[in-house]
Amino acid sequence: MSQAKFILKHLENTRRRSLILWRSLPNSQFHWLPDPKAQSAAEMIRHVLAADHGWLQIIRGVDMRGYQSPWADLAIESLDQELELAQEHRQAFLDQISHYSDLELSESLVYHPGVPEAKILGDYLLRTAYHESVHAGQFLTYLRLMEVPRPNIWD
Repeated sequence: MSQAKFILKHLENTRRRSLILWRSLPNSQFHWLPDPKAQSAAEMIRHVLAADHGWLQIIRGVDMRGYQSPWADLAIESLDQELELAQEHRQAFLDQISHYSDLELSESLVYHPGVPEAKILGDYLLRTAYHESVHAGQFLTYLRLMEVPRPNIWD
């Protein structure tokens, strides 16, 4: 299996698990937040979904100074709306990854804004999945605090 296919499989499995979690959230709890300074469940979902657009810009070498998310001025209404808004950006991100060779994934450098050291592209892409996984754990805690049954995502 090529490195790109391995990374894509990992990203797809990570997102599959996130979707299971997000779909377990009752609509009545969509805007729930654990405290006034925290992200709401809806804001966390948007943050994870919108990150794909940002990652794509970064791996393409776009200057991120002044970056603004395509969602910046849009109200968060529902999970279905968020997934629909994110679909084209997710697909573009995955398509970009699918075109990388093993050599590019092993040797190309990525510069993430605010991080002093460059990362190897393949490693950077795996870190994007880790970002989503961290938020999955955070979302599980939200569900626990809401007393919502937590789905089993550990297959």
